[in-house]
Amino acid sequence: MARPIVDEMRDPNTPDDVILRSEAREPVTDPTLGIPVNVDRQGTPRHRLVTIGDSLTHGFQSGAIFNTDLSYPAIIAWEMGWDNSFRHPAPYGGWGGLPLNLEYLSRRLEREFGDQIDWWELSAAVFSIRQFMDDVEDYWERGRGSVIPNRKGINHNLAVYGWKLLDIISRNADTCLAAIQEPKDDLVRQLVENANERAALWVLNSARNENAQALTPIEAAAALGAEGTLEQGQGDGIETLIILIGANNALGSVIELRVAWSGDSSDTNGGNNFTVWRPTHFKAELDQVVAQVKQIRARHVIWGTVPHVTIAPIARGVGSKVAPGSRYFPYYTYPWINDKDFDPKDDPNITEQQARAIDSAIDQYNDDITDVVKQARQEGRDWYVFETAGLLDRLAARRYIEDPKSRPDWWTQYELPPALQMLTPVPDSRFFLSNRRGRTSGGLFSLDGIHPTTIGYGLMAQELIDIMQRAGVKFYLGDGKSERLGPVRVDFKRLIGLDTLISDPPRSFGGHLQWLGWLDQNLGIFKRLLKFGN
Repeated sequence: MARPIVDEMRDPNTPDDVILRSEAREPVTDPTLGIPVNVDRQGTPRHRLVTIGDSLTHGFQSGAIFNTDLSYPAIIAWEMGWDNSFRHPAPYGGWGGLPLNLEYLSRRLEREFGDQIDWWELSAAVFSIRQFMDDVEDYWERGRGSVIPNRKGINHNLAVYGWKLLDIISRNADTCLAAIQEPKDDLVRQLVENANERAALWVLNSARNENAQALTPIEAAAALGAEGTLEQGQGDGIETLIILIGANNALGSVIELRVAWSGDSSDTNGGNNFTVWRPTHFKAELDQVVAQVKQIRARHVIWGTVPHVTIAPIARGVGSKVAPGSRYFPYYTYPWINDKDFDPKDDPNITEQQARAIDSAIDQYNDDITDVVKQARQEGRDWYVFETAGLLDRLAARRYIEDPKSRPDWWTQYELPPALQMLTPVPDSRFFLSNRRGRTSGGLFSLDGIHPTTIGYGLMAQELIDIMQRAGVKFYLGDGKSERLGPVRVDFKRLIGLDTLISDPPRSFGGHLQWLGWLDQNLGIFKRLLKFGN
């Protein structure tokens, strides 16, 4: 465990239960934590893969949930030869998905104005942006998108973007439907109302019991697990259950550049004003989730840790590090605000002390998640740790890769697959930028600066596949019968072709960066795109 640091580094608003650390928590390298478990492998579970989580599992990219075939669970299912059986919400077609697809918008501006928007074109560009947003709003609130598609059977991907820990045990299709209000055709704030609930209905509307009662994601997974094996209908109905939840208990701090710690645990306001959960509150909610997960009949369960959200390029470090060897910058602001123009009094930002406190709280979240897996394995459950946090730390360009002095002793740079190393420039964790010659920066994060590109999701899939193989899960070719021998490697050449930001990057995103600032300043776009409930 990293050493606590002196209180002089503490922001005065940081709660006492946050233990500030001098360096990031060391990720676990053994997903079993060195605790052997005897696994009952009798029978063939009916459902080979089930996933529960938030936007990272749902497949969110560039401000929207759109192509659900490119989520990391779908990539894993494809590599398993089980993609034809893997049930997930249908692609959210129509205007690039929910709530607002920034890649679609960027390409529209490129078609109309080229790779730069000149000053005399600003009024026309603003009109074009508003028209696009109005079309998106009409489609989802009043058009074809307002009709929930019918699906037979509970989805295997039960993730919903924007959801926090308690949401997966308290929300279902009926609560989401009840929350959707009569939409207003707002001429100013042109974002789809109740976008989160609308997206959730595509995931959960078919998750119902024999009495048509709506199920939460955890209850839906339990129902799948109860279906048992193919042979006799007994035993574990799920082979591998992946749970990756908790990032939204801290992500709001960098999306809004506002640190508001969770209040008293008896607070009944739903926590929508909080941007970071205190570690004690996170643990209390985690314990409730774990108690229900233990009721799910799954042969293997993989728990993901929470990534350090301050690494996401939506919050850009300003200037130079606060000191040699530090991982932090003095301030973090949005990427469209350059160093020369940044004013800490006027521009949205969080400070170095606040960033350290957020990361330290997340380290405590992850200690608790690791302890959950440790206890479960000691009880004989085949549970594993997936180091989402460790993966992102090892990919952090400005924090560690470009600053060797800031690296903790445990740190090693993540080795990208050969197909990604051959790209020019090599993808990294910086904010995505491109011009008429192609991509110039980034590549692992999509245009919202928070969620992975398709190749980024491929890296997550590869790490999870490694754990699954360690657990004894078998992978097959596309026929679903011919077993793949040896280590299974994600087909990144396939993913590069499917990743339009990599294979066909917008020619204008660097030149159009200012419209992101306009959207945020005038519409609070990033706060509303990704905040629960919109």
